[in-house]
Amino acid sequence: MQTLFQETESPVPEDGTRAAVLVPYPVDKAYSYAVPAGLDVASGDYVTVPLGSREVPGVVWDSAPDTVSAKKIKSVIAKFDVPPMPVAHRRFLDWVAHYNMAPLGSVMKMSLPVPGALEPPKAAKGYVLSDTARAEMGKEKFFQNLSPQRRKVLDVLSDGLSRRASEIADAAGCTPAVVKGLLKYNLIKEVDIYTAAPCRNPDLSRDGPPLSEAQGIAAQKISDHVKSNAYHASLLDGVTGAGKTEVYFEGVAAALKNNKQVLILLPEIALSNAFLARFKERFGCAPALWHSALSPHKRKNTWRGVATGETKVIVGARSALFLPFADLGLIIVDEEHDPAYKQEDGVIYNARDMAVVRAHLGKIPVSLVSATPALETMANVWDGRYEHLHLPDRHGAARLPDMHVINMKEDKPARQHFIAPSLHAALEKNLAAEEQSLLFLNRRGYAPLTICRTCGHRIECPRCTAWLVEHRKSNRLHCHHCGYSLSFPKACPSCDDHESLSACGPGVERILEEVKEYFPDARIVVLASDTAGTQDDLRTILNDIREHKYDIIIGTQIIAKGHHFPRLTLVGVVDADLGLGGGDLRASERTFQLLHQVAGRAGREELPGHVYLQTFVPGNKVMIALAGHDRDEFLEIEAAEREAAHMPPFSRLAGIIVSGKDEKLVMDTAAALGRCAPQGEGLLTLGPAEAPIYRLRGNYRRRLLVRADKKIDLQKVIAQWLTQVKVPSTIRIYTDIDPQSFL
Repeated sequence: MQTLFQETESPVPEDGTRAAVLVPYPVDKAYSYAVPAGLDVASGDYVTVPLGSREVPGVVWDSAPDTVSAKKIKSVIAKFDVPPMPVAHRRFLDWVAHYNMAPLGSVMKMSLPVPGALEPPKAAKGYVLSDTARAEMGKEKFFQNLSPQRRKVLDVLSDGLSRRASEIADAAGCTPAVVKGLLKYNLIKEVDIYTAAPCRNPDLSRDGPPLSEAQGIAAQKISDHVKSNAYHASLLDGVTGAGKTEVYFEGVAAALKNNKQVLILLPEIALSNAFLARFKERFGCAPALWHSALSPHKRKNTWRGVATGETKVIVGARSALFLPFADLGLIIVDEEHDPAYKQEDGVIYNARDMAVVRAHLGKIPVSLVSATPALETMANVWDGRYEHLHLPDRHGAARLPDMHVINMKEDKPARQHFIAPSLHAALEKNLAAEEQSLLFLNRRGYAPLTICRTCGHRIECPRCTAWLVEHRKSNRLHCHHCGYSLSFPKACPSCDDHESLSACGPGVERILEEVKEYFPDARIVVLASDTAGTQDDLRTILNDIREHKYDIIIGTQIIAKGHHFPRLTLVGVVDADLGLGGGDLRASERTFQLLHQVAGRAGREELPGHVYLQTFVPGNKVMIALAGHDRDEFLEIEAAEREAAHMPPFSRLAGIIVSGKDEKLVMDTAAALGRCAPQGEGLLTLGPAEAPIYRLRGNYRRRLLVRADKKIDLQKVIAQWLTQVKVPSTIRIYTDIDPQSFL
């Protein structure tokens, strides 16, 4: 494919033909450009236009061009040979911008993150057998004068496929120079080759594993939704280990049989390793991946494959939702409850909610998948907006683990230790049985706080309102918010007393130290985002765990979901109370979800599982619900409390964050917003107040929170409010519709 490059330097045409072009910058509308004679453009086309002194890519939008003077208007420069952005996707971007109160151009930029993908792919040099070689290969004396390496090269190329010299050399066990040396004998020839789009031809002849009755019913319903070619939203709700993935794979197969594309969203790319193996086993090829760690070349190739329709299945993080699918037929949102679906910077949005909107606008089905659905999702099920597909039991012979609540006020660990005697005994028993154990603590590093025993000084980040976390492995103190770090001080920065600094509280490194003390011969590994620095590191560790090369795993939330370890039968939660503090609206719900997911790692096959929850509040509703495997009762209690407080999902919230490096200016701007804040029937504005993390990356932050009845047009109210205050150029105001975090 070649760029049309219908370039022109001709003047604006006399017929006045114009197009509205949206550029990927923080602008709220499309700009008018003249369309040169002979250049045919329509809505959705990708074009190059002048913007100031630059030439930038853009998309022809549906809005009417401005009536700007012909003397001031500039011309479209070129049109790219890429299928136009589909109508449903353009409507989706409009909707996302309006709902989340974000500049339309910034939203469109998320659909055009690799402008280079608009250019035709560049050819690389490849090699195939020459006509001479093909004609002579069947003759016995053909090979007599060839070295074994050259014979192997020709044998590799005998399948007729073109390859790069390095690929041929790897297959033939020689160097690329040997391959290229055959050119002078006219035995091979050069050809142009292009990188193929990923996931072009999934194998639809393969059958999935046998499904249980409940799985079969759910799979059939998702498949029927796909075949209907209409919008339908469902919740695939099943306990951990119920086989939800195999169920929605049947929906994926149904979409592919209809020659449709499929988007599968995962909250974290760490979940993709085990998932990719399952997908490849089911469909005979790997899906295309989309996440921030992809190389530029892969991003270009994947984006183009999605836009042309060649790429059939994308597995990606939240940003994959904004790829311009040529013919999307199904969206799956796995682990739909996960807070990682909320983007907190740039364009602020919730990918789970936006996925439902994308499905509705595209008239396609969407299935949300979770063992611990978000309360908002369950409210939509209760109200009949989503169909409920329920898998009540684990697949096969596996059953849910036995739950044990440890009251830390009674079953106390030794001084400066954090593992209760009963959990210690369970670990000892599990080791003797040659089964695996997991100790979960959602806190990286060695200790979350370093304090001076002499003067009480606590070492904080100079850029954030946060304590620095000690990491023994690097002998440094780190801020987990901005990345600032320093070497561990030899003396207190405040009183200069030596050897007075003390670690307070445990992180996973400190638990590792304690476990090594108890079990010096055990094979132990720590799995956290800073111990598995790359995808290859993570993949290696996870494979080693599956192959039982470790007896005890100590991990953060990176190991909480999506993993299946056959011999893992014991889970110990070191601090089950960790997420309950802070007054967050969703603190109880998120703690329940995380601990339920962690508990679900135990006993996923024939061996029975046990889960130990260490808590100082055994009577808390979260601990009671977890101990009784009673998720539904927990959700009903949580819903009743939210309804009584008039909080989501029974109302709407919007956060307004005022941020800047000048503290007084931030305070004055926030105070001015507070004085004219919307109040009235069905409307309540709280604040301004310091954000819990008052200083973040050097910026001071104050927050206001608007609560509104669901019938009120919250975006309109906020838009009118924000126009009443003149905001200094050094101050930024962020609007967070449906906030998930209040930090």
